Amino acid sequence: MSEGKMETITLQGIDLPYVRRGSGRTLLMLHGGGGPVAPMPFAATLMEHFDVVAPIHPGFAGTRIPDRFDDIHDLKFLYLDFIDALEIEDAVLMGFSMGGWAAAELAVMTTARFSRMVLVDSVGIKPGDRDTRDVADVFALHPAELLKITWHDTSKAPNVAEMDEDALAAMAGNRIALALYTFDPYMHNPKLPGLLHRIDIPTLLIWGESDGLVTPEYGAAFRDMIPGARLVVIPEAGHAPQAEQPEAFVSEILAFAS
Repeated sequence: MSEGKMETITLQGIDLPYVRRGSGRTLLMLHGGGGPVAPMPFAATLMEHFDVVAPIHPGFAGTRIPDRFDDIHDLKFLYLDFIDALEIEDAVLMGFSMGGWAAAELAVMTTARFSRMVLVDSVGIKPGDRDTRDVADVFALHPAELLKITWHDTSKAPNVAEMDEDALAAMAGNRIALALYTFDPYMHNPKLPGLLHRIDIPTLLIWGESDGLVTPEYGAAFRDMIPGARLVVIPEAGHAPQAEQPEAFVSEILAFAS
């Protein structure tokens, strides 16, 4: 199955590309720091059940970072305009890692266009004290160590040695964009925990049991800040359960959305 047609919409003077494919209830999918997830097998399966809308954050996959963008809040307001422009209604809001943070920021602003939310190994909060490293430092760790803590089975990770120059350049650009959106303060909004009580739609958190970047304990802390939220931990998966255990991941999404 193809990954879907790429479209572009101009908002705030920004050309925002997105994939849209499928039918049924809309599923707005916000990717994480690794880049777009629409080409992945799990997304193709979800496109058989949902009208999947998957934008590419500015700065990722070779796109340009707007000069005035400097944190996650710029992304949040861009997507508030995006959901209005596409007249999205009764949608499932799903975010992965950094995209989960963006989804949570959207939901505390308004849930008017969403009926459910899924956060996958999301960052965005700091449950520990100032001296606690709640999220591993992805910019300081050696690549081999980062690979080890983000994957249960490292053989399933993208193989950098097999990437062409364009793919390597896109990966470098993704890393720059990730730093812009998440570095200061690192991977969290200090005010977000005090706002999460505003989320009034059913919320599911999905975590990889072997995630060493943001552990399941971090996920449990996140769950406890959202009224009525539920946490599911998927075995034999790291920071990307949708990649390592796609069947189990999709099964959880279908059960929750139904």
